[in-house]
Amino acid sequence: MTRSIDGPRNARGRRTRDALLAATREILESDGFEALTMTEVAGRAGVSRQGVYLHFSSRTELVMALFDFIAEQEGLRESLAPVRDAPDAVSALRAWARHLAAYHPRLMTVDRAIDRVRHADPDAARHRATVDENQFATCRRLAERLDAEGRLAAHWTVATAADMLWGLIATDVFERLLTGRDWTHDALADHLTALYEATFVKNDRVS
Repeated sequence: MTRSIDGPRNARGRRTRDALLAATREILESDGFEALTMTEVAGRAGVSRQGVYLHFSSRTELVMALFDFIAEQEGLRESLAPVRDAPDAVSALRAWARHLAAYHPRLMTVDRAIDRVRHADPDAARHRATVDENQFATCRRLAERLDAEGRLAAHWTVATAADMLWGLIATDVFERLLTGRDWTHDALADHLTALYEATFVKNDRVS
């Protein structure tokens, strides 16, 4: 478990810890997971190697703290607030599309670095599992809400809708559209919304 550095008197310690995690993210984005060592993190953060171990006893502990750090740095809670607070399931699904289009692309470089080695590196695998678990939990809640409100399209069960919503978060999908096809983030949000509604939402119009 990461050592606690709470309290005003430890503001310097918190800044050092954040610097180490920021350096970790920078290394992943610039050089890949293979380059992530405690020595490299120390050098990138301008901290002694001994100083790294005052905050993280191992690379495993450092990587375990990375998800929460990036989430806070990128405003994950705030970005998801419209999904949580939506008045109905369809509005929540639309908010989810907008969240993904705005938030997920900022993490694509880290995601690629993790995915490249996650089958061979236990630390990368743990980080990937944490990301997957958090993403899937939201997809499951969306599917459950659609079902509870009678809006889930007939083809889907809660389980299969959650699986498909989660599968559509794949970094390759976003990268192909944003980079390969030069979509803007706004276009991505609009088209994801249209895709989700056409696919997962029951059409209640009477012919």
